[in-house]
Amino acid sequence: MNFDWDPEQITFRDSLIAFAQAELNEGLLERERDGLFSRQNWQKCADFGILALSVPAQFSGHEDTDFLTAMLAMEGLGRGCRDNGLTFALNAQMWTVQLPIVQFGTHTQKERYLPSLCSGASIGAHAITEPETGSDVFSMSTSATRVKDGYLLNGTKHYVSLSPVADIALVFATVDASLGKWGISSFLVDCHGDGIRRDTVQDKMGLRTVPMGRIDFEDCFVSEQDRLGPEGAGVSLSTSFLEWERCCILASQLGAMERQLDECVAYARQRRQFGQAIGKFQAVSHRIVEMKLRLETSRLLLYKVAWLKQQGRNAMTEAALLKLHLSESFAASSMDAIRIHGGHGYLTETGLERDLRDAVGGTIYAGTSDIQRNIVAGMLGL
Repeated sequence: MNFDWDPEQITFRDSLIAFAQAELNEGLLERERDGLFSRQNWQKCADFGILALSVPAQFSGHEDTDFLTAMLAMEGLGRGCRDNGLTFALNAQMWTVQLPIVQFGTHTQKERYLPSLCSGASIGAHAITEPETGSDVFSMSTSATRVKDGYLLNGTKHYVSLSPVADIALVFATVDASLGKWGISSFLVDCHGDGIRRDTVQDKMGLRTVPMGRIDFEDCFVSEQDRLGPEGAGVSLSTSFLEWERCCILASQLGAMERQLDECVAYARQRRQFGQAIGKFQAVSHRIVEMKLRLETSRLLLYKVAWLKQQGRNAMTEAALLKLHLSESFAASSMDAIRIHGGHGYLTETGLERDLRDAVGGTIYAGTSDIQRNIVAGMLGL
């Protein structure tokens, strides 16, 4: 691996930091309090070209970006944008909706969906989890019954990020239950069509600015042309892009950890107690050192997985280690940041308690920390 970034990559990252600081943080306290999704900020990100980072220029309308540069860019976005819900939502669409279409979609599907997703005209959701399934994700009951020229979807999807505002959903359903998980297929579904109903936004502990909800299907017709990949290939598709998701979806949290560290160092230098800066107290300085250690080890894991994927290599173990370590590190560093700031850090206005609430979600979505440990153990032959 080459750890050097060229000047163009650094400039691109810095431009994203500046853009996010100037355009995406205003009114965050109110939006987060009320659980409001900012379509305006989403559009600003689309106009900047952020959503195009996972899509070839032919379909995005922006220049091609290699995968490592995209990860550096999303890290920069997290550094500048304090709205962890927005950065999570952007990453969710880019890597769990757009990228599967790029990798497995027909040319017609790419032309139909990718330009509008990249431009911000459409929003995409990834619908795989069900009320009775969580980590056992492929034990799904949503069915896709074959009919003339397509399928009828019936069932329910749960905890679907962006579903209340989505125009398109990538939905996984069982075509042949007798085949178990090998009977699962994936479909691109119009969220405004007949036979589909979405409930109201579900309140949650953190990531409150990204809406989450439930989708019910009742004889929802999907044409055969809107099946993504071959029939029965749902598990293979999901397994393939799970590596990408686990690499990408937390990249912006790395930037948030860097922001936290900078703020804690500055605060520890200027805040005085007992006649000296609190950074002189070993309890405080050691917490900051631990934050720095988590940041750097998380960064190394992120860059390694991104490099492996850019080389076209398998990264199942490395992606699971990254997801486990980065998510747990963000939660631990958020807690340390609050302790360093004391009572001030406990106040909502600082944003540190929001980081902690948002970080907890990272230990659950895209595979819980325990599932990541199971994956690594299995890859080690245990």
